[in-house]
Amino acid sequence: MTADHRATTPEASATGHTTSTPMSVRVVAGVVGGLAGGFVFGLLMAMMGTLPLIASLVGSTSAGVGFAVHLMISVLIGLALTIAGAGLLRGSLMKSALIGALYGMLWWVLGPLLVMPAMMGMPLFTLDGASLTSLMGHVVYGVILGVVATLVIRRRR
Repeated sequence: MTADHRATTPEASATGHTTSTPMSVRVVAGVVGGLAGGFVFGLLMAMMGTLPLIASLVGSTSAGVGFAVHLMISVLIGLALTIAGAGLLRGSLMKSALIGALYGMLWWVLGPLLVMPAMMGMPLFTLDGASLTSLMGHVVYGVILGVVATLVIRRRR
């Protein structure tokens, strides 16, 4: 059997899930989910005025460049979830939303609390109003990523 025509187990048949999600489907789910979540989060960042800060990661101050960089990062993070953890996105949309929210929180710690300040010579793990607003954006991103990626995976099967 080809990767796109795998047999299903009785349990998988009952839930509509195959035993394994083909890589091509996982990639599409990560890109589409990452873009969907990244777009909404990017709009929140535009309203908060933080896109120039993201642009500074590539030596720019343009909000448009910041939005583009943010979307690229969003796609990469989406791909990391759907390629490495596609099995996590099986089941209900509520479960996928919860997994996405937790994944967003993880990236909040890794991104704006650790990696980004380290790259910019700023203090690590700073908790203030801006970082807590960023947490909200990361959770929104993760929920959208989880739900959209799950819907893409379901549709492509």
